[in-house]
Amino acid sequence: MLSRLKIIPTPERLRRLAARGLIVLQVLLAILIFGMLNNLAGRHYQRWHWEHQSRRQLSNQTLRILDAMPGRIRMTALIRPSNPVFHRVSILLEEYATQGDKVSVEIIHPDRDMARAEECIRQYELPGGECIVIETGGRHRAIPVADLVVSEPMPEHPNDVRQLFRGEQLLSGALQAFSQSAWPAVYFTQGHGEHSPEDFDRHRGYSHIAARLRDANLEVASLALGETRAIPNNCALLILAGPTREFLPFEIALIRDYLNHKGRVLALLDARIRTGLEPLFRDWGVDLTDDIIVDDALTLSGRDLYITDYSDHPITAPLQGLASVFYLPRSIRPRQFYAGGDKPVITPLFTSTPNGWAESTPDDPAPAFDPQADLPGPVPLAVAIERGPIPGVHSQIRPTRLVVVGDSDFAANGSLAGANSDFFLNAVHWLLEREDLLSLPAQPMTDFQIVVNARQLRCCFGLIVVLWPALAAACGLIAGWRRRT
Repeated sequence: MLSRLKIIPTPERLRRLAARGLIVLQVLLAILIFGMLNNLAGRHYQRWHWEHQSRRQLSNQTLRILDAMPGRIRMTALIRPSNPVFHRVSILLEEYATQGDKVSVEIIHPDRDMARAEECIRQYELPGGECIVIETGGRHRAIPVADLVVSEPMPEHPNDVRQLFRGEQLLSGALQAFSQSAWPAVYFTQGHGEHSPEDFDRHRGYSHIAARLRDANLEVASLALGETRAIPNNCALLILAGPTREFLPFEIALIRDYLNHKGRVLALLDARIRTGLEPLFRDWGVDLTDDIIVDDALTLSGRDLYITDYSDHPITAPLQGLASVFYLPRSIRPRQFYAGGDKPVITPLFTSTPNGWAESTPDDPAPAFDPQADLPGPVPLAVAIERGPIPGVHSQIRPTRLVVVGDSDFAANGSLAGANSDFFLNAVHWLLEREDLLSLPAQPMTDFQIVVNARQLRCCFGLIVVLWPALAAACGLIAGWRRRT
């Protein structure tokens, strides 16, 4: 009978087995840790962006709008890859799609997938052309891709034009519109030489800013108080856009009664013009005097003011670092009120520098500060007025809000440069209590490029294709040699 041989492991063999077991354990632990991290990443999703100007991030306002939407949202884009904004549109829709399961996105190439494109055109009754369709709750809205980009003159160089991308503005504005039963109505008074929302003239027309208001889901109309003799019941905001003649007493009475019943007014009042509204605005806390603001530190041509410093108000806080241009503005002087009573809260939106002043002789070709007659700086150019509930305290009472600006030409078709349009729209949104749409400015169409010459390109090729693989191979050979020895 053969005796069984008993193999006794040597210490060296035991060490090898232990080393192999340790390696297997490390691999298993690595797989376990990787699985746990992947699970946590799926539950707690967060993205960080390193792109130039962080243009891939959605604003907090958009995130609040998405959170408030009750149902699922479907975004369908019909756009060709050859379109100059295709990349931006794709990135923007990708950002919307990452906000949970509420938003689904589909990008259709009309030339590549003609059947699917025709199906969408029939389903949504589209007129044709490239567009983005937003659908939720059985309702939909189509936004032409051509409307995503606007051109405006640059404030520093009026003859130069820059392009602005308004994708998030229009998409988020459309989403908010779905939560409203009807669009708020904005009326421009007419009959006193005001700017008209139907006028396309470069210097006097307001057609461009009216288009921006319609893009923000607002109904825009003109109102001739002398003919209607009433302010419509659906008037959410009354705009006085640079009247050049006085209002009649019964028209002033209509505006006064409108404000006393929680109305909202945006008044753009030019210098050296009496409108008859001076006593009305005096009751609301501001004095309108016959003056212009002079400030050598802010002027570009001697007739305008270049504003870059704003107050910390919801209207102007998002504009910090941006430039607005106003033309021969008048001062808007807050009044002092006695203690007690329902006093309006007046907040200057921006002012001149301390070296500027309100010139009491606006026709003087060489104005100089007169301490006996002129108001020293800083002088307010625009104010926001609110009367009603205590600011910062939640209340069901709707406050009365006004914004008074000492210039109207800044919103004309040929003057919507820099932050002019953003300031106008922010004022409208604040007056209408649409704070979710504040600080959604258009983004400049600028691309960040890295220019690499031939020598730098060869260096990159040698580093990526030659050096790093060679180092990896060398490390592998050294490890194998040490294992054998």
